[in-house]
Amino acid sequence: MQIDRRRFLYLLGAGVGTACVNNFMPPARADNKPSGPFTLPPLPYGYKELEPYIDEETMRFHHDKHHAAYVNNLNVAVSKYPELKTKTVEELLRSLDSLPTEIQKTVRNNGGGHLNHSLFWQIMKPDGGGKPKGELNKAITEQFGSFEVFQTKFNEAAGKVFGSGWAWLALSPDKKLEIITTPNQDSPLLTGYKPVMGNDVWEHAYYLKYRNQRAEYLKQWWNVLNWDEVNNRYLQFIA
Repeated sequence: MQIDRRRFLYLLGAGVGTACVNNFMPPARADNKPSGPFTLPPLPYGYKELEPYIDEETMRFHHDKHHAAYVNNLNVAVSKYPELKTKTVEELLRSLDSLPTEIQKTVRNNGGGHLNHSLFWQIMKPDGGGKPKGELNKAITEQFGSFEVFQTKFNEAAGKVFGSGWAWLALSPDKKLEIITTPNQDSPLLTGYKPVMGNDVWEHAYYLKYRNQRAEYLKQWWNVLNWDEVNNRYLQFIA
């Protein structure tokens, strides 16, 4: 069944609200500036600057609506617990089981969404792409045989995510590079992995431009990858 742009934009907005209801939290107004200890980071580039690979309309909805909603919901979740307002989102996710039961699901979904997207914006840039260099390139080659093999395996993993989720190049607890996937907005931190890079395969990340062609989105995404930032994250994690 075909779906027109107006209908899909409506569903995008409805999806944000539905996520809030499922977390037992009131729907956040994503058009408002988030208020609380967590803030929406600005994009490190303009909305149009990742074109033609990621379009301006997708970037505006993805950052200004979806990411903002995660931040708003996370702030609401911790608002009744002053001791949590001084913790980072990483600390909240790593200690999820020790948080008040009533906010654990909200922190998992919205804290993960905030952290995942904050990384996502940083590992992309205009005129990106190419191949990794330095220590990261060496590690990828040692682990997967070549960059091309890694790229193929990463796209395969991302393409097999059922429904919404993420594909990651992550550092395992024993400091080995692995390709993993997570459902929904789950962070690799929940299982002891450190996210080196990740691609968002929720439909709101690509549907306006690529419709149901996730494979094409995955192929084109490599053209905006910021390998300098990815390499810096890897070096930081192995230090």
